[in-house]
Amino acid sequence: MTNEIQKQYDRLEDVPSIMLRMKDVYAVPDRHIRYATTKAFFGIKMAEGSSVQSHGVKMLSLVEKFEDLKAGLDNDTYIDVILQSLPPSYDPFIVNYNMNGLEKSIHELINMLVQYEATTHKSEPAVLVGEASTSKAKGKGARR
Repeated sequence: MTNEIQKQYDRLEDVPSIMLRMKDVYAVPDRHIRYATTKAFFGIKMAEGSSVQSHGVKMLSLVEKFEDLKAGLDNDTYIDVILQSLPPSYDPFIVNYNMNGLEKSIHELINMLVQYEATTHKSEPAVLVGEASTSKAKGKGARR
């Protein structure tokens, strides 16, 4: 710290008052953090073919930021936004989830999505590429 800044904080008597003063002077306003968090949460989309587990972890960390900022939403809204952030290949899962009226926590939903990904995306069809034959096929009445 420079001498001038140090002199300002020497006048404060205890650590909590110093921390409060430093927060007032140097901290990013909660409003800005809340805006950035909501923008990220409502704007995130999972790319087709990427891991649903890593996407779930990102979404869960944003939910925890909301809770830390005391700007939390209800569980159903979190679930709706998470389901809307999934790519079209998860549409059957979403229909099933909504039709069965499942009431799950965010952690349970992410676990269900990981299981769904494991069962539906594990065996992607393999494309076999072979060489074309150079010999000509003989016709029906061809002699040998």
